[in-house]
Amino acid sequence: MDDRLSRLSADLLHAATRAGAEAADALVMEEASLSADVRSGALEHAERSESIEIGLRVLIGRRQACVSASDTRPETMARMAERAVAMAREAPEDPGAGLAEPGQLSDLRNADALDLFDPSGDPAPAALAEAALRAEAAALAVARVSQVDSSSAGFSRDRVHLAATNGFTGGYARTRSSLSCVAISGEGTAMERDWMSDARVYSADLMAPEEIGRIAGERAVRAAGPRRAKSGAFPVIYDERVASSLIGHLLAATNGALIARGSSWARDLAGEIVLPPDLTLSEEPHRPRVSASRPFDAEGLPTAPRDIVKDGVLTGWTLDLSTARKLGLASTGNAARSAGSPPSPAVGNVTLTQGSRSREDLLAEMGTGLLVTSMIGSTINPNTGDYSRGASGFWIENGEIAYPVNEITLAGNLIEMLKTIVPANDARTHLARVIPSLRVEGLFLAGD
Repeated sequence: MDDRLSRLSADLLHAATRAGAEAADALVMEEASLSADVRSGALEHAERSESIEIGLRVLIGRRQACVSASDTRPETMARMAERAVAMAREAPEDPGAGLAEPGQLSDLRNADALDLFDPSGDPAPAALAEAALRAEAAALAVARVSQVDSSSAGFSRDRVHLAATNGFTGGYARTRSSLSCVAISGEGTAMERDWMSDARVYSADLMAPEEIGRIAGERAVRAAGPRRAKSGAFPVIYDERVASSLIGHLLAATNGALIARGSSWARDLAGEIVLPPDLTLSEEPHRPRVSASRPFDAEGLPTAPRDIVKDGVLTGWTLDLSTARKLGLASTGNAARSAGSPPSPAVGNVTLTQGSRSREDLLAEMGTGLLVTSMIGSTINPNTGDYSRGASGFWIENGEIAYPVNEITLAGNLIEMLKTIVPANDARTHLARVIPSLRVEGLFLAGD
């Protein structure tokens, strides 16, 4: 636990009660980051930043207000508290507002068991630049790559501490190392680009820069010379790197905030089949060395594994305390928040049941259709689940990739689409969202 952040959160609570708050919670976040961008074999941009943000939520009955600042002087915190109390007194009553009861609070107050902090220390800026240069060189070494649009390496270290007048106090630290490369094939109007990236809690777990660059280059070359896809009803395979967006629509629709407002296409689907019966979608907040893991949520409640969908059946909603109270349910321990806003429900790590076959097996079984590798824009009707998204990827003939395609619109309805998905076995297990490539029926393609 960071003593400085703990003291700041305690000082904020003291200022709040002195200003007249009946209850309060305080969030303190400190971040440091480094980044290096290279182009044409030379360093183009390097940046280092450090920041601290303090947030205070005060409650008077069922009225609440939130304020935040980046100034930690005592006089600033006193003014924050006074302003927040004045705002809360004028705010409308919120039937869901309120802190957790002491008996609901998590006994786990740190993330030591989750291994979210790399102890090797901050990398040298020169080391980041070198990694980015190596990735760029590897991409340029791929035949028919004309240039590298960007090659970047980064590192961030952040600490967070939450305290509340109900007795909760806890905090943890996280690190994140990343490397990305965007390569381009072709020239002029015939240019096509694609990318590869990796991000890990521990820098030692990162893919080698040469592999990042090579994959980016090979992807850009494969995308060269795209055509328009055929129009009509065809099966579609969402490549693993975009498949999580499809599951993300289900996670968004089952968020308690939308359910409480009655503005979700999933509002009547609790206890109903939403995925094929052999699939389970689970939340796993305690996976070690995964950046979205959490020992407790933003209201101090314990996080725990749960099945969002069990054997194809939707088990319920993603809830914080406020949405749970409005729906007459119990929180699922999914509160998230920034320094300047109240808690709201959010999902962290999720895993979908993987299949037994490879993506290539699914392509072979599909025969004719579309492999999507990139998504562009989104039009989702939140009330009906009607789905329309731009996409690019590869046209499939006789179960094999025939040629690249772009400027495609995919249209369907999520309620029906999700019931048809067939997973491959290629999900990357170190990601927060472990979602394999997915074959989906019931889509209309608008291409040529």
